[in-house]
Amino acid sequence: MAHFVNPFTDIGFKIIFGQPASKELLITLLNELLAGEHHIEDLTFIDKEDNSDNVNDRGIIFDLYCLTSSGEYIIVEMQNRWHSNFLDRTLYYVCRAISRLIERPITDEVELPIGRNDNVTDTVNEAPPRYGDRYKLSTVYGIFLMNFKEGKLEPKFRTDTVVADRENGRTVNPHFRQIYLQFPYFTKQLEECETLYDKLIYALKNMNEWNRMPDALKEQVFKHLERLAAVANLSEANRVAYDKAVDRFYVSRIYEEDMQDRVENAMREGREKGMKEGREEGLKEGMKEGMAKGRLEDAQNLKRLGVSTDIIAKATGLSPKEIAKL
Repeated sequence: MAHFVNPFTDIGFKIIFGQPASKELLITLLNELLAGEHHIEDLTFIDKEDNSDNVNDRGIIFDLYCLTSSGEYIIVEMQNRWHSNFLDRTLYYVCRAISRLIERPITDEVELPIGRNDNVTDTVNEAPPRYGDRYKLSTVYGIFLMNFKEGKLEPKFRTDTVVADRENGRTVNPHFRQIYLQFPYFTKQLEECETLYDKLIYALKNMNEWNRMPDALKEQVFKHLERLAAVANLSEANRVAYDKAVDRFYVSRIYEEDMQDRVENAMREGREKGMKEGREEGLKEGMKEGMAKGRLEDAQNLKRLGVSTDIIAKATGLSPKEIAKL
């Protein structure tokens, strides 16, 4: 058992980032991800379950769902294994969160002053809300940590998506943001990590193999990470749940490696079979071409000797027209 929890298990990820004590660590990670774009001062964890209107969907449960103090919504998802239509699911998650924004009321009820006679009916004059006001959106960020390579994304660690003009790349709507982090493509060694952002990513990728926090990670955030992620510091309930999650993690990894070996073996056998069949087919074609060439040469020799066309045709199998062309 490693000294630190594995962040690529569901409960490990939530222990590190999803509890009240880990809010500071999550804010640091998000600010490093959004550096130059947005700075988060504070955030609150909100209900991770978004009940669906679709009777066939019992609801979406996000890994983390947060609201910043300045009004942005952030979905943070950790995905350990590839599955089909993953990008479509992430798009649905962000669109679902955005669609919920317009369901909030656009005006608050107006309360009458205290002490006013209840029998008196007053009319409160307010400017009617404009039609477009209900569609004013907060920014929704979808941040997806992926412990696998997604073939539909570019082969790189980080992919940022926005709603943009296809011709000039200019952002059309800044309220829709998705960030994909493909951890297998992060290959930096610790000595190559110069920024806090790189160091955080390096720690998340490798910490499950450490017995202690490396001396090079001196920033305060890593001391906090060390306390949060130490297996020895888990409550009894979290320890039991984490042990089960680790078992599922390694069973899943063994299954994936076994499936990958099977695919590679099947592809190799297919290539070998194809080459063998190709050689046999080539030999057949070569023999066929050689026999045809031999018949033509025989027919030419017989024709030079003055043998009749009928006899040449019977001897070589060529038609009279083919013999006449020789």
